[in-house]
Amino acid sequence: MKAMKQSIRVAVAALSIGLGLSVSTPSYARQDEASRLSQKATVLFEAGKYAAAIPLAQRSLAIREKELGPDHEKVALSLNDLAVMHYNQGQYADAERLYKRSLAISEKALGPDHAEVASSLNNLGELYRTQERYADAEPLLKRSIAIREKTAGADDPEIVPALSNLAAVYSQQNRYAEAEPVFKRALAVLEKTHGPSHPDTALVLSNLADTYINQKRYTEAEPLLQRSLTIAEKLAPNPLNLAQALNTLAVLYLYQDRHADAEPLLKRSLATYEKALGPNHPELAGVLDNLAALYKAQDRKADAAPLFKRAMAIRAKAGTAPGQKI
Repeated sequence: MKAMKQSIRVAVAALSIGLGLSVSTPSYARQDEASRLSQKATVLFEAGKYAAAIPLAQRSLAIREKELGPDHEKVALSLNDLAVMHYNQGQYADAERLYKRSLAISEKALGPDHAEVASSLNNLGELYRTQERYADAEPLLKRSIAIREKTAGADDPEIVPALSNLAAVYSQQNRYAEAEPVFKRALAVLEKTHGPSHPDTALVLSNLADTYINQKRYTEAEPLLQRSLTIAEKLAPNPLNLAQALNTLAVLYLYQDRHADAEPLLKRSLATYEKALGPNHPELAGVLDNLAALYKAQDRKADAAPLFKRAMAIRAKAGTAPGQKI
């Protein structure tokens, strides 16, 4: 079905806000306030309250810029954190501007092979993948991986986000032979480091299954998705991983013409995303397209049309690729 959208969701490096402060930094009281605001923003962010977190992160950034100067490494961390928040709100233009500035400061202050540089490269590369700017994303992600390998080794768990994101770049360009071994490498590192039930394992399993689905390797995809669902729902609950696994399993059923099995999964995926991210986040667009495609295949055009229209409106607002038209 042409309207079925890639269900890949990928990994952005963790927030760095809340890091300890050096006693030598100027105006300790103001820096302590910046740290307090950052920590509060982190709590809100981790609770999925992205819109509430952003103003606090902005105030923390402003304090650090004033007290430490615009090119300090802690300013780079604050910029990166604020960018992650905008990214998770689907505000990609704001995220790109902040990521670029953070990366430039980190490279100058810490050197080109620092771990924070690797994180910034991964995050900017993932943003470009989301915008289907694959030629921009690929070299950034490869450089992030190279830095991690050089500084911490090939099995360092911090390498997993960039591996998963690079594999997603390959998969979304139908470069499945390149995507599969990179996804499998990310999965192996996760399982070796964190065991079989880590939340990120659910994410990589679902993405690998998506790659199999696009090659019509359905019998290989389904057990990966069932395992991903179990992790995301029961072993390490995570609403975004759950929503993704539900959508990807529904796509598998759509390809197999199992419409009765697919419809409740898509509705649940959509409801989960809406609760976690709000009604206008770009993550919803692919699920809306898939549910609309199901209705269209059942000749339920009156049900399909508003879903396609809503998906197109979400993409237009976010500046991502246009959706299907009926």
